[in-house]
Amino acid sequence: MARTRRAAEIEDAREIALLASPTRIEIVDTLESLGDAVSVAELAAALGRPADGLYYHLRQLAAGGLIEEEASPEGRRYRTRSRAGDRLRLRYRPGRSANAREVGRVAASVLRVAGRDFDRAIADPATVVEGAQRELWAARGKGWVGAVELAEINRLLARLIDLLQQPRSTKRDRLVALTWLLAPLEPRPARRGRTTDS
Repeated sequence: MARTRRAAEIEDAREIALLASPTRIEIVDTLESLGDAVSVAELAAALGRPADGLYYHLRQLAAGGLIEEEASPEGRRYRTRSRAGDRLRLRYRPGRSANAREVGRVAASVLRVAGRDFDRAIADPATVVEGAQRELWAARGKGWVGAVELAEINRLLARLIDLLQQPRSTKRDRLVALTWLLAPLEPRPARRGRTTDS
């Protein structure tokens, strides 16, 4: 089993606020998927966006310390501040705090990006939607779990992160995005029925 990658944690509300923009989320995700420092032209090609529209966001992310800008003979290159396979990760501080407010804004932006990803994929007739090579899903599950099941869910999500953080290679040539939201719910009082122990 692959080693779980460490994370470069982002806790400060001002840094987190930088990721409330869907464009910046896509920039950071793409830089992490590319691994090495890349030029704006390379980043624009990977995003499928014009380079001119990225400079402002790159400046903001660099000023906030989430990405680093490197000089090279070919021009400026960018990478995330994480190193050696680490990934950027938000640190949550639930409650009434600036951190919680900004993490909530980022979560909303992540879900907007996921909606755009889905819209692009469903519009492409070549998208695989069945079988072992299926690459498009949208679903919601809701159910009761105990400590054992919750630990298993978190283990599986960590494994998915590991799979998605592998560098591109000749065998790994399909770029995909996976978005999820795991949240505890307050159950509504039941009118009828009973619970079962199993």
